[in-house]
Amino acid sequence: MKMILKKPLITEKTSKLQEKNGQYTFLVDVNSNKIEIKQEIEKRFGVKVTAVNTVNYEGRKARVGRFFGKKSDFKKAVVTLAKGDKLDLYEQA
Repeated sequence: MKMILKKPLITEKTSKLQEKNGQYTFLVDVNSNKIEIKQEIEKRFGVKVTAVNTVNYEGRKARVGRFFGKKSDFKKAVVTLAKGDKLDLYEQA
């Protein structure tokens, strides 16, 4: 069984989205889809999800000394909850 939700993404921008629109941001498994993400959020937190938007990021190039490499690819999911639902991410993280 793969772990779909890796961790919540907490930044200034995501905090504003939480307060204003009821949207929460998570780093998720690269191979997961919107339906799996929605089901996982609803099952784990007991809330109603109205929308899931995902963004795939390609890892950037990195250099250490004379060696070149690449950071890992990742996927971000912005989850919109039904009106009145909230998540307490600081207890869950």
